[in-house]
Amino acid sequence: MKRILSFITVFALLLTACEGDPGPPGPPGQNGQNGVNFVGQSFERNINFTSTNNYIVDLEIPLDIELLETDMVLVYRFLGQIDGFDVWKPLPETVYTDNGGEFQYNFEHNYDFVTIYLDAPSTFDFNSLLDEDRLDQIFRIVVLPVDFINSYDININNYDDVSQYVQ
Repeated sequence: MKRILSFITVFALLLTACEGDPGPPGPPGQNGQNGVNFVGQSFERNINFTSTNNYIVDLEIPLDIELLETDMVLVYRFLGQIDGFDVWKPLPETVYTDNGGEFQYNFEHNYDFVTIYLDAPSTFDFNSLLDEDRLDQIFRIVVLPVDFINSYDININNYDDVSQYVQ
């Protein structure tokens, strides 16, 4: 009996001796993404390309979007809906016209501005563009940390992949 009592005492001491202060809590997961604590940021703009603006539109990145110099800025053009789902195409996007010409929706950005523009060879006649190619174009600008994209191997050409991490 002494042996059993001694054994229980030693066992109880071992269990209580292994306790310590709990460590700091780990980072919370975001949206069930296997512990990923990340949310990209995005905004949309409706743009009209005209000869008055030289088919160039400058957009300021909203102040409520946290932007670091190392962040990646991506731009997608809304093509419409298929079966109730939005379809987005990444820029640059080449468009071939009915009269055999071609132009591109393209963009560039600096720290806090995004410039979206129509680009074409010098022989291209912008006056030949249809209204549906110039007016009421919806663009979504997405800001993502470049380290995140590299570490999670996100296909930035597939908006569905990117949108999983965008707020």
